[in-house]
Amino acid sequence: MANRNRVRVTWAGAGDAFGSGGRLQACIHVQPLGGEEAVLLDCGATALTGLKRCGLEPNQVTAVLLTHLHADHFGGVPYLVLDGQFRHRRLPLHVIGPPGTRQRLEQAMEVLFPGSGRVDRAFAVHVHELPPGGTVEASRASVRAFAADHPAGAPALGLRVQVAGRVVAYSGDTAWTEQLVELAEGADLFICEGYTATRRVRYHMDLPALRDNRHRLRCARLILTHPSTDVLDRRDELGFELADDGTVVEL
Repeated sequence: MANRNRVRVTWAGAGDAFGSGGRLQACIHVQPLGGEEAVLLDCGATALTGLKRCGLEPNQVTAVLLTHLHADHFGGVPYLVLDGQFRHRRLPLHVIGPPGTRQRLEQAMEVLFPGSGRVDRAFAVHVHELPPGGTVEASRASVRAFAADHPAGAPALGLRVQVAGRVVAYSGDTAWTEQLVELAEGADLFICEGYTATRRVRYHMDLPALRDNRHRLRCARLILTHPSTDVLDRRDELGFELADDGTVVEL
């Protein structure tokens, strides 16, 4: 982790749960340049579509890091697993999420594809449950979890991820919380939810709150994601960089 290589971050999905603006659901692909293995920050139900549209190989994703267990951030994991099964994946897949991830994944596999959870596959799926404040290393990524303010039937997390010496911080879905200051501290990139521009919605980030605290977020770069139509309709006046499906950033 000491070597600082170039890392490419690609939004395979930059949207909210409801397809606002025709956007795909949350899925952010992080990969060292020249490397084969990649990690995903969230894996919404449209993740496979987004990855393939961007020319990104799903079988190279060796870790999926989940901020919370709502379908637009988690619902693509069963599809990723089955796509790997049908396309002869060999690399193990690590799924890292909050407490409850293992049970929710088992339930989702059974509901979406009955019997699929009991199939023997040529690759292993390892589930790591990470409480707020916890850390884990998997697939050459170091992950630290922070508490977020977003009820999802299980704890919601902000994630601070180190890959090839670069640090990507990701808020997931959350209202403003003091945890975000530490989450973003010194990050090469802070990916922050920007859900509403003019109104407050419980458990989501509104831009007035983010503006009030922007000076406290000591990160090299901040990019918004997960906008509602309220943000998209005011894009030219946001005062923040906003990701689209297919946006690519190199760190």
